[in-house]
Amino acid sequence: MIVIHSADLTDTERHARGPGWESRRIIVKRDGVGYSVHETRVFEGAELHLHYKHHYEANYCMEGEGEVLDVATGQVHAIRPGTLYALDKNDKHVLRAVKGDLRLVCVFNPPLSGRETHRPDGSYAEPDVAETA
Repeated sequence: MIVIHSADLTDTERHARGPGWESRRIIVKRDGVGYSVHETRVFEGAELHLHYKHHYEANYCMEGEGEVLDVATGQVHAIRPGTLYALDKNDKHVLRAVKGDLRLVCVFNPPLSGRETHRPDGSYAEPDVAETA
């Protein structure tokens, strides 16, 4: 059994940060369960251009309000507490925190090692290229 409290991850190798966001990687690749789970905060006013070309991701909003733009279709979806959106086609997207910080629980498959940061194109490296722990 794995039991982790996200607050215990602050300022550890499992606490990633970038412009407009921070993420505590609660479950990571080395935990061996086949996916990773993150508590991510997107700061109010942030606009993140993302494209997880090598990963599938699901995001569940716990607090804040925002929107996600599907770049391929131009469709904008509202995000508020209780909303889940999944990037089931490695969707290129833009995530915006509109009212308050967005607090999301994110699940990645394949799992992240926990130390990844976004590359210039908004993606993470391919899993076999990514840093492993």
